[in-house]
Amino acid sequence: MSEQLGLRERKKRETRQRISDIAMGLFMTRGFDNVTVAEVARVADVSVNTVFNYFKTKEDLFLDRQEWYEDEPSRIVRERRPGESVIAALRRDFLDAIEQRHWRSGLQEGMEVFIRTINESPALTARMRELAERREARFAETLADETDADDDDIRPALVAAQISAVTRTLAAIGMRRKMAGETFEQIASDVRAQAELAFDLLEKGIGDYGVR
Repeated sequence: MSEQLGLRERKKRETRQRISDIAMGLFMTRGFDNVTVAEVARVADVSVNTVFNYFKTKEDLFLDRQEWYEDEPSRIVRERRPGESVIAALRRDFLDAIEQRHWRSGLQEGMEVFIRTINESPALTARMRELAERREARFAETLADETDADDDDIRPALVAAQISAVTRTLAAIGMRRKMAGETFEQIASDVRAQAELAFDLLEKGIGDYGVR
């Protein structure tokens, strides 16, 4: 019985992944708004009902890893090293992302096609804003748990907002330059320097910034 259940679950995962991969290929090639769920189902050789059994909405087909995305900053904080601060952990992770050319640094190959597809679709743009808000809210909850903050302590929400703004801004800088046609080698050192500056501001505070 356990073997049958295991086989059934594996087939479900494989079907879900196949549908997701096919949908993403169609979206990237033709644009999100130009592809219907019925087309995805036809190419994947499944029914439309099967698609919706795995994905509640068309946007979920495109954003198949949204749960991972929402939890990413929280995970980094939960897994930070002994004696390591929240800022130090996020700084280390972002610098690692630059070296690995990971999508969270904005420097992954092909990421510009993904971003262009989002920018061309009002529905996806709206969903990404929603995801960013949920990600920041979850991050604030994690910070509150990790620091045993009181319910009326504003610091977890403030820290989450500031860190989220920094990582979002840094990734956008790298992505804009990639979309302009620059190579990783042309961009990486500048983004790394800007990341160090940004996290220095977070770490040391911005109280004396802009003094006249």
